[in-house]
Amino acid sequence: MLVYPSGVDVSTSALRFLAARLREHRRALGSRWRRLNAGRQALLALAHLRNGQPYAQLAAGFGIGTTTAYRYITEAVNLLAALAPTLAEAVRAASKKACVILDGTLLPIDRIAADRPFYSGKHKKHGMNVQVMADPKGRLVWASPALAGAVHDVRAAREHGIIEALTEAGITCWADKGYQGAGGTVRLPYRGRWDSLSAGQQAVNRSHAKIRALVEQAIATLKSWRLLRKLRCSTTRITSLVQAVLVLQLAATG
Repeated sequence: MLVYPSGVDVSTSALRFLAARLREHRRALGSRWRRLNAGRQALLALAHLRNGQPYAQLAAGFGIGTTTAYRYITEAVNLLAALAPTLAEAVRAASKKACVILDGTLLPIDRIAADRPFYSGKHKKHGMNVQVMADPKGRLVWASPALAGAVHDVRAAREHGIIEALTEAGITCWADKGYQGAGGTVRLPYRGRWDSLSAGQQAVNRSHAKIRALVEQAIATLKSWRLLRKLRCSTTRITSLVQAVLVLQLAATG
């Protein structure tokens, strides 16, 4: 295998944050020697998450075995995922905002046609449903655990307790028609054909669309970590990967 220098478009603050957590973890374990120091292990994990490169390629680039690369990356991901904010913590942070914007996104996965629970009829592909919460500036606030792609957005929001938590906190939430019937503090656009709506309803829907579109920035931020654009791992690991990316993104922007 040929090896060449490459780069990772991740902020140094994210690297320092993860390296510091890994050093703390190693001290707690009493680790004395490893093939990579904490900084190099952090870079390895960031390269995997950001660029989505296979373990074998990363192992060759870092001069370690494929099994070691997998073990180091998994350790870093699990360590980050453990630091992810809970929904309650996210709601407390959101209470300082004027409102939040909620939307679901599908993270594509490599699955066969028989895996119907993971097939999203809306997107016409297999994937995992992740609920994304953004602030009024389109910044990522929280991302939910992953559910099978066949789960609709409003059902996913209810299963995670998002609607109930936002309503109890009195936080206004803007969402699209996929959350029809959500209730609580969720604001939805008027339903119906455009030409069947009154001028006032059309104006409300235009204003609503401008606000709700800001969540697309948060979703784009999440998917700028290229591993999440096409996941080829076990579905049981996807929540940890999403939470790891969330923590890194919050650390870089916080």
